[in-house]
Amino acid sequence: MKRRVMKRKRRFSRIATAVGKYWVTKRAVAVVAEALECLGGNGYVEDAPLARLYRDVPLNSIWEGSGNVQCLDVLRAMHKEPETVAALFGELNAAKGVDSRYDQLLDWIDRELSDRNQIEVRARRIVEALGLALQAAILLQHGHPAVRDAFCSSRLAGKQYLTLGTLPAGTSFDGIIERSRPTVN
Repeated sequence: MKRRVMKRKRRFSRIATAVGKYWVTKRAVAVVAEALECLGGNGYVEDAPLARLYRDVPLNSIWEGSGNVQCLDVLRAMHKEPETVAALFGELNAAKGVDSRYDQLLDWIDRELSDRNQIEVRARRIVEALGLALQAAILLQHGHPAVRDAFCSSRLAGKQYLTLGTLPAGTSFDGIIERSRPTVN
């Protein structure tokens, strides 16, 4: 039993790591740029750590491989080790039924993976969707209700916005802020 669990975890790690590398190398540039905006001119000062990060963060895609190479690695893992797909969906399906937007995303991913025709052309969309699905699965299972709803409504429903600060009207900003305030007993 323990051996089977360890194998499943290794298989999940194999594919989730490849998806994560793609996601982080693509999103890090935008996150650092947003942080610079928050700091204003102070963030751009040559001696500031954030300015160096801004210069260095694009190197991740060189060190980890270009986006296309990373996506092909995900497809290679799926093809050579089909058990990785089952392990991945085992994790993703644990959050199924909690949010209809998430369920629709999983259905879309399943359809995309079922169609092997020109899958390499669609690899970036598929891997991006897997990155979003992994984040959503964690939030749906363990996240604060206001945070998970904000994520699903801005990242999974209808028009998807990946730019920071694009939360839709009706987002529970008070709930999101309140959850991060320390409580004194």
